Amino acid sequence: MSLGRPDPTGAVATVDFDDNGVLGRTGIRRWLRTLLTRVRGGDLGSLPVVIGLALIWTVFQILNPVFLSSRNLVDLTMQCAAIGTIALGVVLVLLVGEIDLSVGSVSGLAGAVLAVSFVQLQWPLELALVAAVGIGCLAGVLYGFLYTRFGVPSFVITLAGLLGFLGLQLWVLGSAGSINLPDSWIVEFAQHLFLPAWASYLVVVIAVGGYAWSRIRLAQRRSAADLISQSYLDIGVRAGTLLVFLLVATWYLNLSRGVGVMFLFFLMLVVLANFLLTRTRWGRSVYAVGGSDEAARRAGIHVDRVYISVFALCSSLAAVGGILAAARLGAANQSSGVGDTNLNAIAAAVIGGASLFGGRGTAFAALLGIVVIQSISSGLTLLNLDSSVRFMITGIVLVLAVIVDSLSRRTRTAAGRA
Repeated sequence: MSLGRPDPTGAVATVDFDDNGVLGRTGIRRWLRTLLTRVRGGDLGSLPVVIGLALIWTVFQILNPVFLSSRNLVDLTMQCAAIGTIALGVVLVLLVGEIDLSVGSVSGLAGAVLAVSFVQLQWPLELALVAAVGIGCLAGVLYGFLYTRFGVPSFVITLAGLLGFLGLQLWVLGSAGSINLPDSWIVEFAQHLFLPAWASYLVVVIAVGGYAWSRIRLAQRRSAADLISQSYLDIGVRAGTLLVFLLVATWYLNLSRGVGVMFLFFLMLVVLANFLLTRTRWGRSVYAVGGSDEAARRAGIHVDRVYISVFALCSSLAAVGGILAAARLGAANQSSGVGDTNLNAIAAAVIGGASLFGGRGTAFAALLGIVVIQSISSGLTLLNLDSSVRFMITGIVLVLAVIVDSLSRRTRTAAGRA
């Protein structure tokens, strides 16, 4: 019996099973040949990132055994949430082949708006949060309008936004310069709120169950349309492997403080973005525009709307990330969103696998990339090395990621011509 499953490139990988549904030797050899063909064709997926992350963790664990302790890994996950959320927005912009250089400034402005409206103007916290995210959304809509209406390159627009919104942030903060956030649920959410052990295990079971259900539904729809679909055995193996991995990771984190609710919120944003990109017409339009905006326009896609929506979502996520960063720090000040915020957010998106050339990448690129960035930062901190070394190493990793992306794109182009 021969069953297949679609891969991210649209190709079908065939897997052979015997009459008992057990993967046979022929099927294994064919699966290995298919994997080798995909790698030769430049379809590396997240493989380079996973290998790189494994090497980074191995090196830092050898240099300092505290690195992979449950306590340090809990700290690492909490550090990922704010900038990871910003990086998620950058991934969306990269998918359409554009860039946003102002995500750091927008995040800092959102934190300033939250602090001023909540502390000085005495607005209800919920209203202050809406205002902060709304500022970010308006910034993205402005970028999209200028890009689609006047054709100004996104590099120039967002570079101007970087400077303009940084100035607006300083103006909003005024002479105070720094505003402390009082104890509230948003500060508790970002600093001290962790899931009970039983709740973290329940979340894992529900998440894996949802994954398996979605794959089964997809397989049923493809079978009903007489298309080659993923086998139930393959779905079961994948879901079981994912369940075991997540349960072990959750158990290990629970040896310390456990799973932070803020990190869980970030993961939910990643899953939601992945759903929108892979299961909706809007997501298919994003990939189509990133592949070729002219071809997408001829196919009837409202290209301008896609650009505006992507820029708006990017800036909105930057604002959410700025709120999380301010809440975790317990304050908003003139340095919020500046420094290495832009560097880390954009580097995380690229390192995680989002292509600078548009049309390739997933929402999980933000998760993988920010884990790499924060792992480097955490490891070097434990080794008592200053930020200069971290900047240099992060720069090297970023260049390597771009080289891999460029070589993969060149290989795919050559394979397509052949």
